Amino acid sequence: MGPVRGFKKRKRGKTNVAAAASTAAGQGGDDWWVDFSRRITGHLSEEQRKFESVFKISRKTFNYICSLVRDDLMAKTSNFAFADGKFLSVEDQVAVALRRLSSGESLLNVGVSFGMNQSTVAQVTWRFVEAMEERALHHLKWPTTQEMKDIKSKFEKIWGLPNCCGVIDATHITMCLSTVDTSSKIWVDHENNHSMVLQAIIDPDMRFRDIVTGWPGSMNELPVLRSSGFFKMCEKGARLDGETVELPEGLELREYVIGDSDFPLLPWLLTPYHGKDLSDAKTEFNKRLSAAGVVAKRALARLKDMWKIIQGAMWRPDKHRLPRIILVCCLLQNIIIDLDDEVRHEMPWSHEHDTSYKQQLCNMADNNGVTLRDQLSQYLSCRLPP
Repeated sequence: MGPVRGFKKRKRGKTNVAAAASTAAGQGGDDWWVDFSRRITGHLSEEQRKFESVFKISRKTFNYICSLVRDDLMAKTSNFAFADGKFLSVEDQVAVALRRLSSGESLLNVGVSFGMNQSTVAQVTWRFVEAMEERALHHLKWPTTQEMKDIKSKFEKIWGLPNCCGVIDATHITMCLSTVDTSSKIWVDHENNHSMVLQAIIDPDMRFRDIVTGWPGSMNELPVLRSSGFFKMCEKGARLDGETVELPEGLELREYVIGDSDFPLLPWLLTPYHGKDLSDAKTEFNKRLSAAGVVAKRALARLKDMWKIIQGAMWRPDKHRLPRIILVCCLLQNIIIDLDDEVRHEMPWSHEHDTSYKQQLCNMADNNGVTLRDQLSQYLSCRLPP
């Protein structure tokens, strides 16, 4: 995982996700939901009997998340209570936080829906974010050797890209900031919005494998990429350093990721050819990159659709806390994928995550990257049917 500004990673023991999910599935019975659903008022009350409509995840996933954060939420004494004085259980706290993150509704509206004041919603949500940072980081990690073999196999089988390890893309998390505050200018991006950048490496299953966030929207993809631990490790040869694939004529293809034209062409990052009147080989190469790149666009679009707190323009957010909220949204999204939550299959697909943003072309091209791209392009063209 790349840098997340404002967050310090701590070591923790390994967790068997499948075993933990199985154990958690037997916890948090229907009694809790029956009691909690009776408290729901306002526009949610009509759907209060359908858990998935309120939280966008299954009970199995909800119970697993509760099992992850239970110790941390119980370790700190608190007086969080509903308006009637009843103290919030761990399940209550997780439910409130998930609703705040998934709906993007104001603290006031979430509080009204669940019968508590907005300060309680704010404190409960932040405690949940802190607990997820501590307990769920194993859901966002660089692939193991076996996982990477599976990833590369899928990229080649589906899109014909041998030895490809992922797709890199970026999106803007928009914010409403004061125009009077001169320090806000650094957050103004090329579309004249205040925003924070999230850059991510995505695998074929739309899982987040590495992220960097916290940088202002005024920075384009290149400086954000250079700030990341992923970039530094690749430049040192400590990442994307696995087995090479032998192409015809004795050529060797190293591991690489792909990106769109916003990114630089590097020895380990392949981007499309620019210009018109491209050769058939170059056109085919661009088509394959574009088709595979949809994976990242869908992942980022789904992230914003699922966790609407980062979809719209946030009202004067704490810019030190926002990167940590973004991280937790990515962790939650990966958990949904890791547990194969059936609810996610019911959501409509989209690949529009920055609808109002025009592409910013990056003309930086490393000579070794140019050579590698040409070799791969020629190899792919030779495999086309006559």
